[in-house]
Amino acid sequence: MKYDFETIVDRRNTNSIKWDVEASELPMWIADMDFKVCPEIIQAMKEKLALQAFGYEEADREYFDAVIQWYEQVHNAHLEADWMIFATGVIPALSSIVRRVSHVADNVLVQAPVYNIFYNSIENAGRHVISSDLHYDGHSYSIDWNDLEEKLSLPLTTMMILCNPHNPVGKVWTKDELEKISALCEKHHVILVSDEIHGDLIRHGVDYTPAFALKHHKQTISLVSPSKTFNVAALHAATVIIPDKNLRQSVSRGLNSDELAEPNLLAIPGTIAAYTQGKTWRDELIEQLNINFDYASSFIADELPILKVVPGTATYLMWIDISKLNTDSATLAEFLRKETGLIVSAGEVYRGNGPEFIRINLACPLSLVKDGMNRLAKGVNKFVNK
Repeated sequence: MKYDFETIVDRRNTNSIKWDVEASELPMWIADMDFKVCPEIIQAMKEKLALQAFGYEEADREYFDAVIQWYEQVHNAHLEADWMIFATGVIPALSSIVRRVSHVADNVLVQAPVYNIFYNSIENAGRHVISSDLHYDGHSYSIDWNDLEEKLSLPLTTMMILCNPHNPVGKVWTKDELEKISALCEKHHVILVSDEIHGDLIRHGVDYTPAFALKHHKQTISLVSPSKTFNVAALHAATVIIPDKNLRQSVSRGLNSDELAEPNLLAIPGTIAAYTQGKTWRDELIEQLNINFDYASSFIADELPILKVVPGTATYLMWIDISKLNTDSATLAEFLRKETGLIVSAGEVYRGNGPEFIRINLACPLSLVKDGMNRLAKGVNKFVNK
């Protein structure tokens, strides 16, 4: 490979949320990679810092052209510059959109188990979470279409938050599935907000389809960012994509009222460098992630047959069925940390059938993946035999 995906960066004592742990512990929970950042992004940041003057900034045409170029080159999806608004993060934008577009006591629909912060964005705004839970057949997840339409048709359901692709189950929705979802939302006058922050991390198989590329996109909002793809979450840069002018103007007013539309000094050059110079790095990242997933999947199948890996094709997060252990995820996660130092995400925070799963982050050098798998085996075997 051209780029370095083997060096372990020591992030302890660097204000890292993930690595604020004991020396003996291995964090594999939060969606934060442990690879060195794409050097082209680092170079762009250095050039910005060399100016030695940092006043107020705004996203310009170069920024939006970089987003356009990336989606056309990587995803074969076209968008217009005037569809886009800069925001300081996908979740801040999502929370603002919930407050601006829905009303207090409205229903906001999700598909559990799903990214836990969605619940915060909804409930903190005084809205109600309503879930059309994904159906799990013991192998993979699917949509219960009758249940979905029934809940979209409720008078108080005014918004749906879609995880596209899905975190934590790693599912890439097909274009036909997305067209059906967006058509149902249009039919029942529901705003569809699509969190696409993992959209660049399709490890194999059919690519994801951005919501803005669907036929029924008049009530659709896409939220994208380089943060997961390039591990630059601290840049606080995202793009809100809304084809419909009236909806876009309403969301824009909300983002500005909430003070979420002003970039920091590195957000613009960092994003432009990622989207214009980062494709080869991203392609090699996908290659390394596949190596990591193949290793972890084989290890679990051979050494821990009591566990089952859900075969998702997106994200760097592995969703593991622990139901045969006859315990809940929080209990197992606590036990693993205490006995082995391995820190994983307990699936219960994602609701739905999440208590029967754990989530493990495999976006790290292979040596750490091997360490994590050995700790997992040690912990599960201790748990079974305690």
